[in-house]
Amino acid sequence: MKTIYSKLLFLFMAVVAISCSDDDRVSHTKVSAVQALYLPEDNRFYDLSAPGSALFEWEGAKAEDNGVVLYDVVFDREGGDFSNPVYVVPADGNGFQKSLNLSFTRLNAIAGMAGIEPENVGKLIWTVRSSKGLNFMMAAVSHTIELQRPGGFPTPDQLYITGTASEEGENTAMALPFKKTGASTFEIYTKLSAGDYKFITRISGTPEEYYIDNTGKLKQDGTTAYSDGDKVYRIRVDFSDGSTNITEVQNVQLWFAPNAEYLFDYTYAGHGTWEALNKYIEFKQESWGRDERYKFKFTMSDGSTSSDEWFGSVNVDNNRPDADSPESYWYMVPVTSDQWNNTFKFASDVDYSNVNAMIDFSGDSQAYTHSFTIL
Repeated sequence: MKTIYSKLLFLFMAVVAISCSDDDRVSHTKVSAVQALYLPEDNRFYDLSAPGSALFEWEGAKAEDNGVVLYDVVFDREGGDFSNPVYVVPADGNGFQKSLNLSFTRLNAIAGMAGIEPENVGKLIWTVRSSKGLNFMMAAVSHTIELQRPGGFPTPDQLYITGTASEEGENTAMALPFKKTGASTFEIYTKLSAGDYKFITRISGTPEEYYIDNTGKLKQDGTTAYSDGDKVYRIRVDFSDGSTNITEVQNVQLWFAPNAEYLFDYTYAGHGTWEALNKYIEFKQESWGRDERYKFKFTMSDGSTSSDEWFGSVNVDNNRPDADSPESYWYMVPVTSDQWNNTFKFASDVDYSNVNAMIDFSGDSQAYTHSFTIL
């Protein structure tokens, strides 16, 4: 009898312990809802085109066990109910603080997720949910923010040109790559023919597509018509503000500094390259030796006026290259029109020789570069 009693007592105590454990667990995860939002005040307007950030602040919630509370800021489209939010981000301090500092860049991305188009004004609603990692409590209040989006887009890792006006036509697998020239900028040297073209972010799958509208701004999902004949252009795109620049490359010449003259013109050879075939090169005899310095002039046109752009060596002065010279010796960078500074020097065996001269400004080259092959 005593044994039966002991077993019943043990069973009772176990049930009570389990019940208490469940109750403790629930109480340790219960938090109140945030009752007030402080910043940004309701209907605050932000112009996201300039660098900056927005500060979000709210009244703290309470935990039933008097412990710490975690917070998330929740964004939704205007008219939404936060049941399927556009974006959720932890508060500062990994969710422990009653504030969030959000950059305009990130706000711009959230606005895009909500369907607000670049260069347009739209609204988001926001609120805060509190928790201890479980049992989220959504605040009883929400605020609206109005956003002016800039013209830019998120910068892709790669960019290509395709379309009937491009050098490889509509074969996207052969689309020509741009060279990435900065955090948000790309450029390509390429020939356009009658037709249309667009930019794509990859050559397989389903890429994002962009085009240049009739105001010169970058837009999504369309094509740019071109009908100005076969011409070579430099196309520049900046995703940070949606700006573009298209400049015709009218001529490329080799400048021979000792004679202050151009030795020959280059002919466009496709895919961002130029060539000058079977050209004779002879250095100039000076009292101190033979002079062999050179660089390049690109004649550019914006459609109304022409201008010169010079490319030369990253070094102000150079020694003659040889078999041990690094590839970087031949890299071409923008320089001034000074007759002598930033000139290259021909290799010794180029003197009194015929050469095939090449310039490579293609998007998939490591750097803009050039070469001479002795015939």
